[in-house]
Amino acid sequence: MSEDIDKVWLKAARTIVKAGQMPMPITDTLITLLQTLMTDSQAKFIQIFKKPSLNFDQIKEKSNLDEISLDQMLNDLMDNGIIVGVPSRRTGMMVYRLMGPFPGLFEYTNLRGETDEKHKKIAKLFEKLFKEMQEGTQTNYDFIAKQFQNFPALTRIIPVEEEIEEIPVEKVMPLEEASKIIEKYDDIAVAHCYCRHQQDLLEKSCKTTNERTNCFLLGKSAQFAIKHKFAHPISKENAITIMNKASDEGLVHKAFHVHLNPELEEEAICNCCSCCCGPFQLYYSGVMPFHTLTSYQAELDENKCIGCGNCIEICPMETIEMDESIARINLEKCIGCGVCVHHCSEKAIYLKRTGPRDVFLPPKKVPYT
Repeated sequence: MSEDIDKVWLKAARTIVKAGQMPMPITDTLITLLQTLMTDSQAKFIQIFKKPSLNFDQIKEKSNLDEISLDQMLNDLMDNGIIVGVPSRRTGMMVYRLMGPFPGLFEYTNLRGETDEKHKKIAKLFEKLFKEMQEGTQTNYDFIAKQFQNFPALTRIIPVEEEIEEIPVEKVMPLEEASKIIEKYDDIAVAHCYCRHQQDLLEKSCKTTNERTNCFLLGKSAQFAIKHKFAHPISKENAITIMNKASDEGLVHKAFHVHLNPELEEEAICNCCSCCCGPFQLYYSGVMPFHTLTSYQAELDENKCIGCGNCIEICPMETIEMDESIARINLEKCIGCGVCVHHCSEKAIYLKRTGPRDVFLPPKKVPYT
């Protein structure tokens, strides 16, 4: 590879990382990943994105491509999940957003559930990239952990809906109920769980569920995913059925907002397990903090607890411990998902509404090699 081409890929990597909303080192692994996803000309083209989002006229002004070639370039990049194009909510004009590595490229490379050699290679490259990030976090732990506090929460927890029914209706905000979120949108798409798919490609099967097609995209994100064949449309009724099955299997409902801003509308809902899903695994492996928004905490009625330990087994955050045959909940770590509540046979645990709450847990300190 010539020196000029090397510079193109280095600049492309910097542009991609800058477009993302979480820190990531620029390494040979990242560059190899990008070379697996893009051509040299595409790597050069994406450097137009000095800002993560641009409309067509802004891109045309910065590009030396004619309109037909530019249209083809953008469509090819959208087909590969490098760029997402959706109409502006304010003007209706098409806006193109460059994806960061994670969240972004990781999700779109796995949403279709492809199992060819290229996607197996991509899965291994992401695994290696996360390992490099783990080393960076652990060797500079105090500095890195503090820096992570400057970044927004990745997700917002949606509690198991059945377990908030006893709260007066006027106190339950619609954004806290999965069914009401789904009801808001005319366009809903369902896709492969990208996290479980990556683990499948690495031959590490999920220990929680056999379900693979249970990630939802909503509204304009759904329109994009359907058009570019990352997902297929689904009815509201079928989406709620999948959500209910996920609750029964002990999965955590998590909403992703546009630009990670909870004041903007939801663009996706995932049903997450702690053994595969990115935010959980990156927290447990000491790569990143677990940072989420929630509005609930689990509370225990000690008079009903029989010390069976089911809640300890199923809690995705390892928040509950047994103390003299009684479950004890570490409220600082509780993300209010309601999974323990839903699976407590004695109804000894219930959800208490706290109002909006930011849960930030620093990356675990772990040994690494």
